[in-house]
Amino acid sequence: MPDARMPDHTTPEPVPLVPEITLHTAGDITALWERLGTPDPPFWAFPWAGGQALARHLLDHPDLTAGKRVLDLATGSGLVAIAAARTGAAHVTANDVDPLAGEAATRNAHANDVTLTVEIADLLDTDTDHDVVLTGDAFYDRDMAARVLPFLHRAHHRGALVLIGDPQRAHLPRTGLTRVATHQVPVPRDLEGTTLRTTHVWRLRPENRYTTPGHHQ
Repeated sequence: MPDARMPDHTTPEPVPLVPEITLHTAGDITALWERLGTPDPPFWAFPWAGGQALARHLLDHPDLTAGKRVLDLATGSGLVAIAAARTGAAHVTANDVDPLAGEAATRNAHANDVTLTVEIADLLDTDTDHDVVLTGDAFYDRDMAARVLPFLHRAHHRGALVLIGDPQRAHLPRTGLTRVATHQVPVPRDLEGTTLRTTHVWRLRPENRYTTPGHHQ
């Protein structure tokens, strides 16, 4: 069942870097988090910089996902999944572990007249056979990075195109990535400490060994 608290604290707004897409966005993430009383922040209530850059890249290069089976890992608001659907992807799965993110992605998909399959599950210990795997802002802490990276490498080795949107978070891998785009992404100062974040889109490339900052093999 949809959580009745969610619409009360979000407003439909165009995404700054991707104005073709509208998201239900919270004006004050901290206040919403306090109202919800959930253990994790409401990542689904704001278009984070990595997702904005990745969504922009997909819309600028629709051939990457058109006609493909696409997985958006840690979808949050559903922004990247919606962008993939807009390009004509054959099927888009928006995945997250947070049921509220699933509700947000579903509501945002409806607002943008696209169809997503929303999957609430932890996929990181599994394998995927999607043609394209996307993730934005997934390297925000060491534990998350340590689980996401092997999943992405397994997807890559099974033949998937893997694209990552990241605003230079500390736990992004140092190696094994090819930069394919850079954007200056508008962000709220109270969340990011600045009004613009330099944000890159990366393509995963094959490597026998890979590391994240602070992790040594």
